[in-house]
Amino acid sequence: MKFTILRGPYTICRLDATAEVPGWAANGSFCSITRTPNELSVICDEAQVPLETRAERGFSCIQLQGPFGFQEIGILELFLGPLARSGVPVFALSTYDTDWILVQKKHWENALSALGRAGHELIA
Repeated sequence: MKFTILRGPYTICRLDATAEVPGWAANGSFCSITRTPNELSVICDEAQVPLETRAERGFSCIQLQGPFGFQEIGILELFLGPLARSGVPVFALSTYDTDWILVQKKHWENALSALGRAGHELIA
């Protein structure tokens, strides 16, 4: 599979389920906002996130080159399997067209090596 990189850094935030979406959440070129009954999760440019926000910081993002059809099977498994076997923790999310994998800086080189060994291709 082919993929590109969004260097970030990005942050994954956890807010209270009833919190309003903060104004800083949707700034920048990449963001994701998900509300569940238990939380409001925000992924966005790290520079936008107030320091007091409950968050995991320092992620880069891999974009799989879609689009992928809704009936396609195993897309994430093909990509995440090599990362799991190499001990790389990930945060994955999907959008209408493709999948996105966030990896923290301390695991970044290991992730890229694992993907290369698996035959996945980084494109500019």
